[in-house]
Amino acid sequence: MTENGEDCPLHQSDEAPGKGNSVGNDSKPLKTSLVGVKSASEHNDELKLAAAAAAARNAGGEISPYQPRPPLLPRLSSRSGSIEETVRTRRLKNSQESLSDPTETGSSTDSLREDQTVPPPDRFVFSGDTTVKNSQDSSIRPRSAATTGSPVFRDRGSSLSEYERRPRSQQSDPTDHRERSTKLRLSPVQPTGPLPALERSFASATLRAANRIDRDCLDYAVLAREKLGERLHRNLSDSRLLENMGSDSASVNSMRSTYSVLSPIRPQDVRNRSFLEGSVLGSGALLGAEELDRYFPDRRVGVYIATWNMQGEKGLPTNLDDLLLPTDSEFAQDFYIIGVQEGCPDRREWETRLQETLGPYYVMLYAASHGVLYLTVFVRRDLIWFCSEVEHATVTTRIISQIKTKGAVGIAFTFFGTSFLFITSHFTSGDAKVYERILDYNKIVEALALPKGLPDTNPYRSTPSDVTTRFDQVFWFGDFNFRLSKDRADVEMMMNRTGDGDKSLLLEHDQLSKEMKDGSIFKGFQEAPITFYPTYKFDIGCDIYDTTSKQRTPSYTDRILFRNRQTDDIKVVKYTSCSNIKTSDHRPVIGVFQVKLRPGRDNIPLGAGQFDRGLYLEGIRRRITRELKRREAMKNQSSSTICTIS
Repeated sequence: MTENGEDCPLHQSDEAPGKGNSVGNDSKPLKTSLVGVKSASEHNDELKLAAAAAAARNAGGEISPYQPRPPLLPRLSSRSGSIEETVRTRRLKNSQESLSDPTETGSSTDSLREDQTVPPPDRFVFSGDTTVKNSQDSSIRPRSAATTGSPVFRDRGSSLSEYERRPRSQQSDPTDHRERSTKLRLSPVQPTGPLPALERSFASATLRAANRIDRDCLDYAVLAREKLGERLHRNLSDSRLLENMGSDSASVNSMRSTYSVLSPIRPQDVRNRSFLEGSVLGSGALLGAEELDRYFPDRRVGVYIATWNMQGEKGLPTNLDDLLLPTDSEFAQDFYIIGVQEGCPDRREWETRLQETLGPYYVMLYAASHGVLYLTVFVRRDLIWFCSEVEHATVTTRIISQIKTKGAVGIAFTFFGTSFLFITSHFTSGDAKVYERILDYNKIVEALALPKGLPDTNPYRSTPSDVTTRFDQVFWFGDFNFRLSKDRADVEMMMNRTGDGDKSLLLEHDQLSKEMKDGSIFKGFQEAPITFYPTYKFDIGCDIYDTTSKQRTPSYTDRILFRNRQTDDIKVVKYTSCSNIKTSDHRPVIGVFQVKLRPGRDNIPLGAGQFDRGLYLEGIRRRITRELKRREAMKNQSSSTICTIS
């Protein structure tokens, strides 16, 4: 009789002689794959085996419960067909049951096997700490994990049968084994009722190992708790893409990420999320705090700014790495903003050279020009989805508006919830024309029509007459043409006296510093301490200041200034000049900043990831061509031979 009290004809015919039939009849048929009546010859063979076993016992011998027995052939089904077709049909049926029955994970041929000393490893499914027996026919178990104290089988004591709880010496009783051996040929039965629901934490031992996430891939919040406040770096970049990448030591933390794991999204979150108007504090905002913390845990973004008066030269430097990727930098930044005055005639060539230098990690978000004033914005391609639409405006400071050599061009956009304004300008030249330069500044702040469609993130602190008050973070850079109010001989003497480091002795005579202290220009702006030599005016191709008949006084004409609405929103990382680029009479000036970010609302018009794809492909093509040429040159150099005369 089975554990369910159901009859099985096969079991009745398998009883030993003289044992009798102790199995009662039941009107409910047993769902098993072995159905049918055995033939007379098969029944006689089994009786002979049983008689031989009884004779062995009478002789004092003992039959081991683990002695293998020959497999029994299945009975012919009621339908016509050969034994092979019946077995094939039954195997197919059991295979289908294995797929549909959650408790069936073994092979479909298990129901045709006899006693097995060791069940295969796939006969059990582990659900949490509970072990589900996969096959009801494994009544005789070897020394398994249940007897060795395995934690997986620790709670199985209540599910063990009376036979299994016996001592090992009693389990080897052949009579008792023969009584239970009838269960060995039962195939799995279909459940009579609905199976209990699995816990949400259901996972087998195999799945727990397969789904284990590497520590580097865990969510940054979990790692923050484990590492006790250690600064973490999360974003959508692969560490393999950053191995050969030059950048700044104080770059945003997002540059140090190894791998990124996208957080799962629950259906109820998708249902409840509003894409019309989000709250700054709400978690549903597309650019809200939750999204911001995922990519910038410290809520700071790296901004790299370069300004350069190119003097209108057609020939560009052979390599712009010194301008954008200096060797003293450890990490690259998230934004690259390049402002050019008196730019080269071919603006597209200039932008292509910038893309070629920055490589595939960056895309050109926007570019604008005003005559020979060029302003270009590059952004890491991972972050382009968090940028709003980009707007630009221009202002000319010449009396004749058609002459666009002096003036300004500005670009504005919002990143998450922080609005940015970048302005590059070229003021009136001349040692004594300080008043004219102040007029240029006033005209630009009043006439630069920005923002146009972007929402003002803080309208209560905006002033209609000053464009720089309408944005959270403002960077203004360019050739301001302010000079040192000293003779050249005195300036050179002070330069020799100061050496490297502090240049406060020179800045005491700087026109721009004096006007800013008086409040007549760049109101609310700041400048990082200057530790480099004057950037104007050099002889082209060398580090010697002007040797022409005009004998220009060295001056700090090229500057980078910044303004923020909240104190300490902008931290200066680096402020220096690039002395390796000597194709102009000006030296480029670069600045690296860390800018505070704030979560945004869903009313910000996003740019939808738009960038200049044609420029991107052309820049990458040039990088590949340059690399192939370099490898070919190295190959030719290594294969060349030098003849020597002995």
